[in-house]
Amino acid sequence: MNTDRDHDLLAVVSQSGPTVTFFDAVTHERLDVLDVPAEPHELCFDPDRRLLYSTTTYVSGYYHAHQGRARLIGVIDVDTRKVVGTIDIGPDHAPHGLALDRERGRLYVSVEATATEPGGVVVLDAGTHERVGRIPVMADGPHWFAISPDGRRGWSTNKEAPFVSVVDLERGEFAGRVPVPGSEGLDVSPDGRYVYVAAPKGDFGSPPAAPAGIRVIEAATGEVVRVLPTGGVVFPVHTTATGAVLAGELRMADAPGGALGAQRDGVLTVFSPDTFEVVGQVPVGRFPLTITSSPDGATGYVSNVMSGTVTVVDLREMRVVTTLEVEHAGEAGAHGLAYVPAAG
Repeated sequence: MNTDRDHDLLAVVSQSGPTVTFFDAVTHERLDVLDVPAEPHELCFDPDRRLLYSTTTYVSGYYHAHQGRARLIGVIDVDTRKVVGTIDIGPDHAPHGLALDRERGRLYVSVEATATEPGGVVVLDAGTHERVGRIPVMADGPHWFAISPDGRRGWSTNKEAPFVSVVDLERGEFAGRVPVPGSEGLDVSPDGRYVYVAAPKGDFGSPPAAPAGIRVIEAATGEVVRVLPTGGVVFPVHTTATGAVLAGELRMADAPGGALGAQRDGVLTVFSPDTFEVVGQVPVGRFPLTITSSPDGATGYVSNVMSGTVTVVDLREMRVVTTLEVEHAGEAGAHGLAYVPAAG
């Protein structure tokens, strides 16, 4: 007899919950809500060990408005749906972006600068959770991090620095800068040819520093070869298994650069992987912050932090399937997402 554990899952962070909620990816039923340390941000699923990692970034608050930096990564067994441990990344702090290299068994964690080190990427052994290295990114506030499909290169977006950092993961060293105005989310195309970066950063209270859009970086040369224009500032960027580029656009209730909390419902914009033309737009909730998709690229998931919801989107028909409610308190709701295929 089938049970919910035979189905794929969607895991969702509630930043101010602070919780991780599991939904059945087939029926969209809410299954379990796990309490986790304060201010969880991003998620990363390890399918080989059936573990889910959750970064705890701040003691309370969010980037540029917090009451201290935390340094924990929660470890969750997705089959029992229980917290089974924590990883302390001290002396580093403010872990945010996560990326997994399955072939080499490495978990990468972006961290903010300390009093003695620039921001960087902490390297953990995925099997033992031991620290095996740290790579500087030469910027104070690295945020999102992504790696190439072959695990040899990594890219870090930096909110305050006018560049995207490139790191050589084989040598464990900083490898260069790609000029990009202060940036938000990023992802890498499935073939590793392009890195897609959302820029400029979301500056609430002042107009954007540059026209909003997705900077397309050619991975081999480190050159920005194109800008995909958007109608609003973009935070999350995601590429599906089919290569489609998904961008979560903010919409403001007042002028561009309006105050945090003045967002209207946002828009998911989908670009073709071949022509980079817009192939569809779908309404989502307030302040889309993270995007993921199903392994076949047919379904997209957009977390909306100000709404405390996840918008489920049929990417073939470009329509909203349903909206998932995520319990939260305060001003920050749904954040990190992870799609978890059923065991076996």
